[in-house]
Amino acid sequence: MPTTIYSPPPLEPGTLRVTPLGGLGEIGRNMTTFEYEGKIIVVDCGVLFPEEHQPGVDLILPDIDSIRDRLNDVEGVVLTHGHEDHIGAVPYLLRLKPDIPLIGSQLTLALVEAKLKEHKIRPYTLVVKEGQQEKVGPFDLEFVAVNHSIPDALAVAIRTPAGMALATGDFKMDQLPLDGRLTDLRAFSRLGEEGIDLFLVDSTNADVPGFTPTERGIGPVLDQVIGKSPRRVIVASFSSHVHRVQQVLDAAAVHGRRVALLGRSMVRNMTIAEELGYLKVPDNILIDYKKARDLPEDQIVYMSTGSQGEPMAVLSRMANLDHAIEPGPGDTVILASSLIPGNENAVYRVIDGLTKLGANVVHKSNAMVHVSGHAAAGELLYCYNILKPKNVLPVHGEYRHLVANAKLAQQTGIPAERTILAENGTVMDLKDGNVTVVGQLDVGKVYVDGSSVGAITDADLKDRRILAEEGFISVIVVVDSSTGAVISGPEIHSRGFAEDDTVFNDVKPKIEAALAEAAASGVRDSHALSQVVRRTIGRWVNQRLRRRPMIVPLVIEA
Repeated sequence: MPTTIYSPPPLEPGTLRVTPLGGLGEIGRNMTTFEYEGKIIVVDCGVLFPEEHQPGVDLILPDIDSIRDRLNDVEGVVLTHGHEDHIGAVPYLLRLKPDIPLIGSQLTLALVEAKLKEHKIRPYTLVVKEGQQEKVGPFDLEFVAVNHSIPDALAVAIRTPAGMALATGDFKMDQLPLDGRLTDLRAFSRLGEEGIDLFLVDSTNADVPGFTPTERGIGPVLDQVIGKSPRRVIVASFSSHVHRVQQVLDAAAVHGRRVALLGRSMVRNMTIAEELGYLKVPDNILIDYKKARDLPEDQIVYMSTGSQGEPMAVLSRMANLDHAIEPGPGDTVILASSLIPGNENAVYRVIDGLTKLGANVVHKSNAMVHVSGHAAAGELLYCYNILKPKNVLPVHGEYRHLVANAKLAQQTGIPAERTILAENGTVMDLKDGNVTVVGQLDVGKVYVDGSSVGAITDADLKDRRILAEEGFISVIVVVDSSTGAVISGPEIHSRGFAEDDTVFNDVKPKIEAALAEAAASGVRDSHALSQVVRRTIGRWVNQRLRRRPMIVPLVIEA
């Protein structure tokens, strides 16, 4: 069913309004606003990466139109952790108002500040850590340690007189984390005793039964794969996955290999992580990749970006032999990350390309070289039983994940009417322990295309897909402005057609006849005549060639 758009009423006194602007029905661009007494706090501000049906798009941002004219009311942006799907849109928000305070952990803010530096923005920041409480406008914030695939992740409890909301961010309950930092279930229990009115909970793995395996289990597999590799080893992962890079460094050190970091974001993020003490780098292990090429091939590990098949990332360029490092027989490539939905085809193309070059490709399907950073169903059930929230809002996931999470909540005794299946733009009001859906905003996708932000529309993307899949035809006709008779043309040119342009000779008399008929009816407007040309050649191409190309007619009056 199509979404019904309707405006919410004015916010009543003593009511907390919650509006997800991204992250529901998708994996990425997480962003939720909380409004109380005219003031707003934002939790996360991330990006979504484009899929194949969005050609030319670099990033997709949350739609902030609902708060664009109210940025002076925004008291701060709380960032739960440093992954791109939670921090990547911060520069685009701060372009509009650079002095919005950013609140987050040390590593999270360091990664954001490095990103903002490239946009020439110096932000106002407040570094917080687990157990800390801060008063931000009318909001009392408390931060809770959670375990994820990046260090220093935080959940945030948002207290107002209207009630308390707890947003987990992305989390799991790894009982043997590499950094010893557990999800703080004691704090969760304490908050549950106090009373959680709305629980916004990560849904990404809600449809996965049991428990997410421990990150520690990957170490022995990496150790074995690297130890057996006769030549170079190339490991691809997210550029912010500090725990995964740590295990690669440790395995490389055991086997006498040095590690070269590839990709600007990988080098930047790991430099920050090392400087802040989150990444423990063994002595003399890192080497510049240009110098690494002088080492014997069995003494090097390359740590790169590109695990999602991104066309311009290092691994894709290697697979296309468009990089200084060209994989070949005897090389081992490890894809040490998950497949984000929508990226499967791109990733498998890279795997096929590397395999064709002779490399041994190790990935999640044939070895345990990745574990998720998100809580599976068993962990979520534990959370519901510990917290006993009054209302649950599944977030951070595609629709099937949200439904699975809602069902888990209901299994623990939370009534179905208190598990809210929302969409981006759903407006919910919390008061007296009750959550009511009061509106649905018309939120869309904001595309970043090169230097333009928001200029590209879905209609433009449709045109790009037509150009890519169906081809292009231009038709130029010169007509007499007084009689409408054809003076010159039609001149027809095509691109993306197997046939020669002479194939269009058969349709030229049909175009002339259609224009003559229009002229006889008194049609002289060049735009109207252009539409006659478009319809005539469009019908012919569809019937004759079974194609629906983009048609650009140009009727010139002389």
